Amino acid sequence: MSRQQKITEQDARAACLQLQHEAETTGRQPSVLALSRRLGLANTTLRRRFPDICAEVAVRRAQPALPAGALDTTGYETLQKDVARLRRDNQDLTENLEMAIANIQRLTIENHRLRQALEEAHKVARIPTRRST
Repeated sequence: MSRQQKITEQDARAACLQLQHEAETTGRQPSVLALSRRLGLANTTLRRRFPDICAEVAVRRAQPALPAGALDTTGYETLQKDVARLRRDNQDLTENLEMAIANIQRLTIENHRLRQALEEAHKVARIPTRRST
C-alpha cells in the first residue's frame, strides 16, 4: 500500500489558478473534475476535502463565457440588460401566477358543484354546525 502525498489547500488553490490561466488561453472553463485530475485525487475526495474551492470553481463554470465584443460594454449597459431581462421574467411570472389563480378558482367551483351532485345522488342530508357566539 503506497502513501499519497498530503495535498494542502495552498496546493489546491495553486492548481486551480493554473487551470484558470489555461482556461484564458483555451477558452474552456475549468472544472472540478479537471482540478481533481491535476491534483491526482478522486473527484469525491477533492469535493470532501476542499468544498470551498470546488464551490468557487462551480460558480465560475456556471458563469457564461463572455462573447466577442463583450469587453466594450459598460457596467451601465450590462445593468440595463439585466433590468430588462428581470422585467421580462417578472412579467412572465405575473402572467403565470394569474393563470394559476384562475385555475384554482375554477377548480374550487367545480369541486363544490361535484360535491353537491354527489350528496344529492346519495341523498345525504347536511347537519348544520353550531356556531359559537
